[in-house]
Amino acid sequence: MNVTLDGIGFAVPPVSICRQKSSEVAKQLSCSSDQQRRRLEALYRRSGVQSRGSVLLSEAACGTVEQDFFPPAVDHEDRGPTTAVRSQQFADHAPQLAADASRIALDESGLDPSQVTHLVVVTCTGFAAPGVDIELIQRLGLPAQTQRVQVGFMGCHGAINGLRAAQGLLAANENANVLLCCVELCSLHYQYGYDANRIVSGALFADGAAAMVLRRDSQKPSLATLVETGSCLVPDSRDAMTWKVGDHGFEMTLSATVPSLIEAGLVDFLTPWLAKRGHTIESIQGWAVHPGGTRILSAVETSLGLQPEQLATSRSVLSEHGNMSSATMPAVLRQFADRDLPRPWLMLGFGPGLEIEVALLE
Repeated sequence: MNVTLDGIGFAVPPVSICRQKSSEVAKQLSCSSDQQRRRLEALYRRSGVQSRGSVLLSEAACGTVEQDFFPPAVDHEDRGPTTAVRSQQFADHAPQLAADASRIALDESGLDPSQVTHLVVVTCTGFAAPGVDIELIQRLGLPAQTQRVQVGFMGCHGAINGLRAAQGLLAANENANVLLCCVELCSLHYQYGYDANRIVSGALFADGAAAMVLRRDSQKPSLATLVETGSCLVPDSRDAMTWKVGDHGFEMTLSATVPSLIEAGLVDFLTPWLAKRGHTIESIQGWAVHPGGTRILSAVETSLGLQPEQLATSRSVLSEHGNMSSATMPAVLRQFADRDLPRPWLMLGFGPGLEIEVALLE
């Protein structure tokens, strides 16, 4: 059985914000001294993000970008909107972004929405029931009998977990056609107050959606074939990256040790994993590495002996769109497909655990 990737869709909010403007907003919400403002500005400059989209942004008549969801802090104890208020924004905005990406993927694949048998939704930035899955069935005109799976709260490598679920569904159902959709509204969870870890997160994360259509033994030309996925839990790394539900949004911890943990552990996992599948690090033509930040990309390069140009697409996506969590790696694949980059491709992501996730496409 071959699992073919027949379509990739990518969508971002209609309004984006540049790095300078986003740092100005962050200073208003998070800084109480000139020293903090200088440090925040330096962190934003080093983030590798030049622009990013958010569903919370609007464009004024004069062309300036505005947001009114996060009011200025009234005192140093103010942590902004509650999780319930932020979650309502997810329910209001996520379905449209997810539907936009899904339509693009379906159109490219040539699959009519009525032919979708299974829907896999990936998100870690908002939850509701009925949720995005039900909204997609209704907005796209999927069959009422569409079977659903949600991959929730797994973080930036969630797209690979979604691919693993899709592969299992296709293996178990001979006539299955799977629509996989990743939708993330990371901007909803901006954290007030000055904390270095949270400032870094605030400088990186953004909103976006990506969708993929996967079929079993497709007869049409496909973008790639999904060969296999893999996982590795990095020892002694439990607290290096965390994602928890707080009273005022979801709270991210991103320790400064994450790049060194990746650098130390990645090559020892990936080299034998690839060898069992007939590949080497040198044979991979497209590296779809999740751009969790510039230091993480540099750690991958150092661990695997890659050249900077091999991760140029990941850096480009980070620069243009920010870190959109689970929607980011599919956005890198979209650029590979647009350029008809030779295969094999390797998706490589990192998330709370610290967990390494990998997917091989030929």
